[in-house]
Amino acid sequence: MTTAASSLAETGHRLTRKGREMQVRVLRIPDDVDGGHALLIGEVSNGCLVRIHSRCLYGDALQSEDCDCGPELERAMDLIQAEGAGILVYLEQEGRGAGLINKARGLRTSELCDLDTFDSYVKLGVSPDSRSYKRAADTLAQLGLTSVRLLTNNPDKVRALRQADIEVEVEPLHTLPRSERARKYLEAKRIRRGHMIPIETMMAVGAVGAQLVRERRWRWVPKRRGNRIR
Repeated sequence: MTTAASSLAETGHRLTRKGREMQVRVLRIPDDVDGGHALLIGEVSNGCLVRIHSRCLYGDALQSEDCDCGPELERAMDLIQAEGAGILVYLEQEGRGAGLINKARGLRTSELCDLDTFDSYVKLGVSPDSRSYKRAADTLAQLGLTSVRLLTNNPDKVRALRQADIEVEVEPLHTLPRSERARKYLEAKRIRRGHMIPIETMMAVGAVGAQLVRERRWRWVPKRRGNRIR
């Protein structure tokens, strides 16, 4: 905890996002496979919002409409910023831990063989999902957190935190698919990996779904649990 506190003190700075300023501190999560960084926004405490996010170059940076990664990250940050505090754990787990090259190979195989990305990985001899969230959970525990509100649809993330003796209240992070490929991807995650994605979120597809998001006519807001942020 002393090392973490020292690192955080050295990285505190202000960041302006969507016209609003927030205080950010950064802590490295050292691991060659499942590491990354934890970004602490504002003064966090037990019960704060937490998003554990695996890097997706296409969705996060290139704004791909074929997955839900970019929209999930944006929505999570919107919710954390609205509360004034929270944690983004950003893990270098591109392609569900397979890396960008294998991810690209998997997407190509999906197109050629009409497979979802899980089956295309298997066809290529790659693990469909090799990620571990233990290092992320350990980092949250190192920060002194014993309870969080986790922004996720992924039960594996919930289990990892609970195994680290962190109490988890799940705050679903639902986004509308912006293309038919995105809809199929969400359906595969729901069926193959047990992600908590209601069928209703996959009804508006493509331009209709994207337009609803742009116009803010579809939005999900987590229920409040009182003032938990110091």
